Amino acid sequence: MGKIKTAAHTCYYIRYHVVWVVKYRKNLLFRKEIDKTARRIFQEIAERYEFELEMYGTDGDHVHLFVGAAPRYSPARITQIMKSVSAREIFKAHPEIRKELWGGEFWGDGYYLGTVGHEVTESIVKGYIKNQGKETNHKKFECMQMSLF
Repeated sequence: MGKIKTAAHTCYYIRYHVVWVVKYRKNLLFRKEIDKTARRIFQEIAERYEFELEMYGTDGDHVHLFVGAAPRYSPARITQIMKSVSAREIFKAHPEIRKELWGGEFWGDGYYLGTVGHEVTESIVKGYIKNQGKETNHKKFECMQMSLF
């Protein structure tokens, strides 16, 4: 389980499961050298943008990332950064694969994105919201000394 992060006036734990495909669903990531390059590049992107890349996986024609980021980054922006920078850098490292991807794009256009909570499930959040105004014992953020609620 990850650690709650802090920033100016903010406590957060935000994680996303992001999935996207290689253009034309080509199995390029089954090639060990391309997979190794992609892993390295995703880690470098995470370091540069202060993302937390916790996991990377592939079935050859698509990638799965488990990534965290500060709330200043929208999920769409995180995905845009990861896809665009990785595509550019993979092509630099392996220019020969451009011939297999006729349009010059490494990744397909769309993606899947799911959010992942920190010890909180959908039912817990719904119950908390449903009981607003009914509870007298208010919860406190564990990452701050002062009470936000």
